[in-house]
This record gives sequence, structure tokens and C-alpha cells, in this order.
Amino acid sequence: MTTASTPVTGALGGSGRVQPLAALRQTTTLAWRSLVSVKHNPLELVDYSISPIMFVFLFTFVFGGQMAGSPEAYLQYALAGIIVQNTLFMSMYTAMALNTDLTKGVFDRLRSLPIARSAPLLGRITADLAKQLWAMLLMLALGTVLGFDITGGVAGFLGGLLLLLIFAAAMSWTAVLIGMLAGDAEKVQVFAFTLIFPITFTSSAFVMVDTMPGWLQAWVNVNPVTQLSDAFRGLLLGTPAGEPVMWSLIWAAGIALVFAPLAMRAYRHRV
Repeated sequence: MTTASTPVTGALGGSGRVQPLAALRQTTTLAWRSLVSVKHNPLELVDYSISPIMFVFLFTFVFGGQMAGSPEAYLQYALAGIIVQNTLFMSMYTAMALNTDLTKGVFDRLRSLPIARSAPLLGRITADLAKQLWAMLLMLALGTVLGFDITGGVAGFLGGLLLLLIFAAAMSWTAVLIGMLAGDAEKVQVFAFTLIFPITFTSSAFVMVDTMPGWLQAWVNVNPVTQLSDAFRGLLLGTPAGEPVMWSLIWAAGIALVFAPLAMRAYRHRV
């Protein structure tokens, strides 16, 4: 008598399909595994804590007097942009983590398990979004201590966080593609810095658009970082933000639609 074996589809090492609910549980388990590791190695959370605090202090107290007459006044304008910049930079941590997992053979070990092929990737993205939320809350709390006033109420506060998380999730696919294509973590850092640094500083994140040269304003006005900064700032302060929120969501959808298929193709090729 022979016993037929049923393949597990969609698994890292299988040829069949993992049911959607099972794949969701596996993704959640791997995301929780990544988060729990912080308990045993708190240094993993340092990058999500020290850098945000440093950004808030530096921009507020170094540029505040020059830009707005006082650190407190500048903080009312710049805190949203500082948080947006930090969110974009930290989205690249996903790229570095995935690249490190690939080079250290983590995915080789996961390949032998009967889990969905996408679970390790989506688990990493989910865990990193949770860490991003921690950094956002930390920066908002510090900004409040330094004098920032959230006049948009609870709805604006929660809406702003949700918008940032949606955009960060879209940017995660860009990070995945970079992580899959880069040869090592150092190249990930160089590429991420080259990509994110120019678009954050040629935006309304830190200065008003009308203070820039006319030729530069043409780009700044359509820059996704401008739209996201204006939207987040408007939601926190309770000022009109409908149009920048709409454009931020359009940009997020466009980034996901373009980079998610490319990232998944590169992921399947590497894993």
C-alpha cells in the first residue's frame, strides 16, 4: 500500500497552494517573530528611536530660529515634514533587512518549511510597519513636549498616522526591489540615500514652496513628498488637506502598482 502525499502549494519549497487564511496566519506569525526579537535584542529598536529623536531636535533647534523666528514656531510647520522624511528613510530598513536575510541564508532555511512563499516577505513588511508606527508616535510625543500643538483633534491625528502607514506600505515595495537587487546591505544604503535625500529636500517638508526658484517649484509642487507633507501637516493642524490627501493616496497607489509586481518578480527570482 502506498500513501499519496499532498503538496503544499505556494510554499517556499512546495508546488501547491497554501490557503489564504493559512498564509495570513503564517505572515502574522513571522511578523510577530520579528517583533518579539526586539525584546531579546533591544538594540534593534535603536534605529527607530534614536534617529527620530535626533531629527526632531536638530531641525527644531538648529533651523528653527532662522526659518521661523523661534524653534516653537518652526516646529508647527516642520514637524510633519520631519516625520515624513524619517518615514521614507526608515522604509529602506526593510530593504537592508531583506538583503541581510538573503545573504545570511535565512530564506534558505525558510524554504524547507510548508509555508506560503510570500509569508516571510509580508511578515517582514508588517513588522517594519509596526516599528514605523512606533517611530511616528515617538516623534509626535517629543514634538508635543517641545511645543507642537495638534489642533486637528483625534480624527486628524489618527487620519494622519493612517495616511503615513499607507504610504510607507507602498514604499515598502520599492524597498523590497532594492533589497532583492542590491549585492549587499552597504549598496542598499547608498542607493536608498541617493533616491530619498533629493526628493525630501526638494519638497515642502521643511520650507514653503514659494520661497524656492520658479523652475524648482514646478517639480516641488508635484513631488509626492510635498503632497504627503502637506496632507499630514493639514490633518494634524486641522487645516484644509483634502487635495494633498487625495494626491498622496494616488501616489501611494501608483508606487504600489509599479513596484509591487517588480519586487515580487525579483523576490521569486532570488527565493
